[in-house]
Amino acid sequence: MRTLDDMLSEQLKDEEFRSEYEAIQPEMDVIRAIVDARTSQNLTQQELAERTGINQADISKLENGTRNPSVNLLKRLAEGMDMVLKIEFVPKQRV
Repeated sequence: MRTLDDMLSEQLKDEEFRSEYEAIQPEMDVIRAIVDARTSQNLTQQELAERTGINQADISKLENGTRNPSVNLLKRLAEGMDMVLKIEFVPKQRV
């Protein structure tokens, strides 16, 4: 049985796929960070909505990638989870 990592490794050999995959990586990192932060505190989307005043449906859209968050919205989410928003620019990895 092939794992998801095996399938991804195979797909990444295709130059067009790899290019598209890399292009969406920053958005996927933001989504993953939001979900990981929320679930690390055992919060539901509804509980986070109540803490932040952000509609639960909007949090769902952020987490499923159908809405791009502003920095202010990310700051509100961080504050609602008693966290600090940190955004970094890091050098590209050269192969």
